[in-house]
Amino acid sequence: MGPTHAMSGAALWLAGSAVADIAFGIDQSSAELVVGTIVCAGASLYPDIDCAGKVTENKGGSTVARSFGVVSLFVAEIVERLCYWFYLLTQSKKDKKRKNGHRTFTHTAVHAALVGVGTGYLAYFFGKPAVVAILFVLTGLAVRGLLAETVEKKGWIVVTGVSLVAAYGMFRLLPEGRDYWILGLAMGIGCFIHILGDMITKMGSPLFFPIPIQGRRWKDIGLPNKIALRAGGKEENRILLPVLTVLVVVGMLYNLPEVQTLIFDQGGRGATD
Repeated sequence: MGPTHAMSGAALWLAGSAVADIAFGIDQSSAELVVGTIVCAGASLYPDIDCAGKVTENKGGSTVARSFGVVSLFVAEIVERLCYWFYLLTQSKKDKKRKNGHRTFTHTAVHAALVGVGTGYLAYFFGKPAVVAILFVLTGLAVRGLLAETVEKKGWIVVTGVSLVAAYGMFRLLPEGRDYWILGLAMGIGCFIHILGDMITKMGSPLFFPIPIQGRRWKDIGLPNKIALRAGGKEENRILLPVLTVLVVVGMLYNLPEVQTLIFDQGGRGATD
């Protein structure tokens, strides 16, 4: 579900930015909007860092785990084991037995809030250097998700190269003297939309951990199996992903100040002529 997750994060951030502009007058420069969209798209893949593959063979694992080759696979292996151990420590008697940590702690609202606050803290107190580092990592995740087939053929080197170029470009474009706490919001929202995306599949996610539901702390919340989507199935690829792609394009056209100015200027000239 890599492309779908990434598109959903980008679409939600663009939609939220439009609402913030219209309802609250919160305006963003083009560079800020692009950075926020990339962060949210990348963050919408991040929770699957708990799905490890084969580190020594550079194979398997989730989309995000393969983003930076062996390095990210190694990180995913550590996170997956930590999540599994945390599950064993916190599970109730009614929670099911598990053999791994996938779709456990990183797929909860608590985790989304924590990483969102942590990202915002780093961006706020450390400024551009932190923003560039955050952008480098999350651009890699976004590229891995949005260009899954291309990257699959070219490998992690492409992801790393694109991430470096994007991070340097944003470093040059972002204005000085600004705090970027809003990136924490983008990170938290991205993680949360990932969880919602998993909740429409058959497996679901333990969104409300540690709140007990039916005596279980790790109760998977999702749609009934009869209407739940199969990850990577026809409904996702033929309906959901195209719809999200259209929303992203429309969102970019609406939000980018230069495009807005061009559209309104053209409209104004047409009306007077």
